[in-house]
Amino acid sequence: MTRTQKKKRRVRKFMLSIAFFILLIFSTRFYAVTLQDPLGIWPLPVNDLIQEVAVTIDSAPDSVDYALLSEHLYSSNAVLLRVKDNTVLMEKNSEERIFPASLTKIMTAIVALEMISDLSEKIQLTDSMIQALKDSNASIAGFVSGEIVHAKDLLYGVLLPSGAECCIALAEFTKGSEENFVASMNQKATELKMTNTHFVNTTGLHDDNHYSTVEDISKLLIYALQNDTFREIFTTARHVIPPTNKHADGITIYSTLFKKLNNSKLKNGEILGGKTGYTEKAGLCLASFAKIRSEEYILVTAGALGDNYTEQFNISDAITVFNGL
Repeated sequence: MTRTQKKKRRVRKFMLSIAFFILLIFSTRFYAVTLQDPLGIWPLPVNDLIQEVAVTIDSAPDSVDYALLSEHLYSSNAVLLRVKDNTVLMEKNSEERIFPASLTKIMTAIVALEMISDLSEKIQLTDSMIQALKDSNASIAGFVSGEIVHAKDLLYGVLLPSGAECCIALAEFTKGSEENFVASMNQKATELKMTNTHFVNTTGLHDDNHYSTVEDISKLLIYALQNDTFREIFTTARHVIPPTNKHADGITIYSTLFKKLNNSKLKNGEILGGKTGYTEKAGLCLASFAKIRSEEYILVTAGALGDNYTEQFNISDAITVFNGL
């Protein structure tokens, strides 16, 4: 090929490129004009539509390294589930036996709820219900001997301030004794396939034969949250109990979680509720419930170091995990 022929070939290529570029611009402009909704097909102008798509992409969750999350926990045991399909997203020694401490009260509350048809029923607390708990250094809601309280207020007392006297009162009211009530708790555990769980009391006070796993507690919480009354109580930060025969001004009780949680807001959501727990053998425990980008999640942790007077490492773990989603 001669130099002149090569030159003509380069010119043709250049002209074809220019023509293609012009055609591309024209096609793009024509397509954009077509999208301006002449027939009412598109709900948004093109620019707004593009912006909305961009926002959706920006707000989509990044890929989560669940293994890395689990490595950074203070808790020795943990499990994270997505509520809508019960999918386990993260676990750390989730099938290992733990002492559940006051996470036990989740079972106490849901079993009592299912036994009491009228939550306006009045229940009287006795000295025997309260004195033994004081001797055991159990947490109490603040009711006194002889006080008459509605069943629903006792349920708030169980789940918010972790009142052990409320557990005993509900147990004796529904089944005649704590022992009989615990048998119902273990029956419910069997129904829920909590295969590595055994309860010996309603309060979570330590006993070597009172055990569970974070996996089993997550099954329990998933089930309990399907009950609207349980969910209402579990996600309440404070509750005002109306005047009683022993408290003329009523009592205001607070969630142990929300009292220790400075801010329930998360990076992309909010902690909706939870139940804390602690004994010396159990360590700091927490069954928490959060909503992240319109999805609900449950995180159950146990075995964190510390106590009720140290930094709450169970709560720190919940914030770490939920902010990581």
